[in-house]
Amino acid sequence: MTDNVIPLHVEPVALKKSELYSSLWASCDELRGGMDASQYKDYVLVMLFIKYVSDKYAGQPYAPIKIPVGASFADMVKLKGMDTIGDDINKKIIAPLAIANKLSDVPDFNDVNKLGSGKELVERLTNLIGIFERKELDFSKNRADGDDILGDAYEYLMRHFATESGKSKGQFYTPAEVSRIMAKILGIREARTSGSTTVYDPTCGSGSLLLKLADEATTQVSLYGQEKDATTSGLARMNMILHNNPQAEVQQGNTLANPLFLTDEGMLKTFDYVVANPPFSDKRWVNGVSIANDPHDRFTPYGTPPDKQGDYAYLLHIVRSLKSTGKGACILPHGVLFRGNAEAEIRKNLIKRGYIKGIIGLPANLFYGTGIPACIVVIDKENADRRDGIFMIDASAGYMKDGNKNRLRDRDIHKIVDVFTNQFEIAGYSRMVGLEEIGRNEFNLNIPRYVDGQQAEDIQDIAGHLQGGIPVADVEALGQYWSVCPGLKDALFQPNRSGYVDLRVEPEAIKATILAHPEFGLFSREMADLFEDWRSRSTLLLKQLAVGCHPKDVIGKLSEDLLEHYVGKDLVDCYDVYQHLMDYWAEVMQDDCYLIAMDDWKAETYRILEVNKKGKEIDKGWACDLVPKDLIVARYFASQQSAIESQQAELETAIAQMTELEEEHGGEDGAFGELEKVNGANVKARLKEMKGESAAKDEEKVLKVWLKLFDQSAGLKKGIKEAEEAIDRLAYGQYSGLSEAEIKALVVDDKWMARREGTIAGEMERLSQGLAQRVKVLALRYAVALPDVTQQVAELEAKVAEHLAKMGFAL
Repeated sequence: MTDNVIPLHVEPVALKKSELYSSLWASCDELRGGMDASQYKDYVLVMLFIKYVSDKYAGQPYAPIKIPVGASFADMVKLKGMDTIGDDINKKIIAPLAIANKLSDVPDFNDVNKLGSGKELVERLTNLIGIFERKELDFSKNRADGDDILGDAYEYLMRHFATESGKSKGQFYTPAEVSRIMAKILGIREARTSGSTTVYDPTCGSGSLLLKLADEATTQVSLYGQEKDATTSGLARMNMILHNNPQAEVQQGNTLANPLFLTDEGMLKTFDYVVANPPFSDKRWVNGVSIANDPHDRFTPYGTPPDKQGDYAYLLHIVRSLKSTGKGACILPHGVLFRGNAEAEIRKNLIKRGYIKGIIGLPANLFYGTGIPACIVVIDKENADRRDGIFMIDASAGYMKDGNKNRLRDRDIHKIVDVFTNQFEIAGYSRMVGLEEIGRNEFNLNIPRYVDGQQAEDIQDIAGHLQGGIPVADVEALGQYWSVCPGLKDALFQPNRSGYVDLRVEPEAIKATILAHPEFGLFSREMADLFEDWRSRSTLLLKQLAVGCHPKDVIGKLSEDLLEHYVGKDLVDCYDVYQHLMDYWAEVMQDDCYLIAMDDWKAETYRILEVNKKGKEIDKGWACDLVPKDLIVARYFASQQSAIESQQAELETAIAQMTELEEEHGGEDGAFGELEKVNGANVKARLKEMKGESAAKDEEKVLKVWLKLFDQSAGLKKGIKEAEEAIDRLAYGQYSGLSEAEIKALVVDDKWMARREGTIAGEMERLSQGLAQRVKVLALRYAVALPDVTQQVAELEAKVAEHLAKMGFAL
């Protein structure tokens, strides 16, 4: 495209979450090499903090965060390129900010061991500041502020830092998915919270757990955290500010040896909610702890944890830190559920007091500090004396792979929370286990003792193999299908003998039989109607979005409505449908909604410019994020696109015929045998040479056919290119005339809802394919009985013996 054809913006016009994330992550490139991720994260997050608070609070007299004169991000920009940039950042920017806002242990921006010295340090810090000057990082203009876009970016960075930090240095971060579960199962959203509601994390790390609980509460709550590592506690304090919780109290120190949240009498302060992800099996927990004479009386009533296993030390600290009606959740290794000796005694005493409300077994390899499986132990003091059971969930099988780690999906989180909150008992997944049964098992809480999460084994039927026939038990195991389509079973199977059936159709016809059956057709139509009901309701909601809307609220309403819409529906797993929507949200809809929240329903185009290896800008055409070109083409220029597709089909046919000729006549004696390379010029030259050669008539005929196809292909390629350029101009021209109603129709109907309809259709395909595959497996498994196999083997042996005898050999 030439410049005079498309006079466009050179970059997107509004902030997208994905671009914010990539810009922040790019800042890390300036620091990689001199230190590992567990260190350079500190510099990036401090820069993010300074930029954010400067944009939001600089010049405001009564702001919760004080920005001293001369210590804003704008003042930092003035230091770019100066020889003293590192020292100046420390003294002129960091120090005043830290003193004014009680921040501690901020990284040294003049550390030559990490940042280099001389020119290297100056360039590195100058480039780092330059990245945070980008306009997509201008937080003063964020209209979606209540949606916490900055907090999400912080979470994104922390997860990536933890991934890069390796096994031994990723403990500063609790995966956000686990934090969300803990926040939701404690029921703080349903509670009557206020500013006096207290939430505490004794090992708060970067503060993610505390913040997730604060997000879940319907009102502002008071946050308290203590963290042993000095640098991480500083990050936690900044994290509180970035998440609009500047009043949160974060203390630095060893919680077990020196708890810092105390009453006026020196006793442990108690809280409404406590959450924690303490270091697993801390072998040094006793350092500085007065076990025999603990002034806070944390161990005496229950027992003393082993010197080399600190898990119960942290759990008992949580129990002691809860009010009489307090609720808590703690992430611990599975070993706490069944280890013996001193830990068994502590576990028994906690169970007998009724403090343990539930246990949730999580998948292995979720956490960045370890690969071992963990669990969430839920503590609830309220009505503990009347508790007669512990609710257990085995959620170990619900996850997705994410690089070298496992990760909980939205569906896994939602299912855990739903099941735990409502105490749903699901075979192989969850169960309320009575204290009497636990007592009979010597207070062992190992989840597999009570919840069998193993998949049922696919048992081979010996009688079926010996006498033929598919076991009726295997057919009845597919009962969920027969309950919806009772007549389909008879369409697929016919009686054999008592307890066994045969396949009524050929194995290749199984899926066609399913799809053609009227009951399955009726079910498919009912599912289509069900989706249409949700679509009409959701379309109305989505077309009402406007500037300032909160995308998180949008997806919250949309996804919860979808999940509820499909709960209890036959064959379809409501959590599968929910996950499809959440995946599409992360992939496409989230950025779209942020564009709308910032700039309303505007279909603005921009030029795509790339810089090649020589530093030259290359024009790669144009694009529109909210309304991609393919939507415009499909709605307004379908006939032109169809013509192009017809030409492309002709081109593919011609190319296939040329390839076939080349393969058929490509040998030494073939028509193409003497050509060094098969192309138009060489074929024409060869035809010229062959003029008058009577012996080469067949070869000449082949080459002429090939050349005709070649010319046809060239013409088609030229025609396709011209047609694509024409449709490109037409599509671009369409944008300027689009009304808001048309943009909404393109985005909501053609883009978002069309994709959702496709996933629902995919679910129906998955259902039919799953049934067809299982029936086929059963049919083929028992297709030939053992006596028939034996007879076939005997017949083959006889034939082999006969042939060998003719050859003079004897068996």
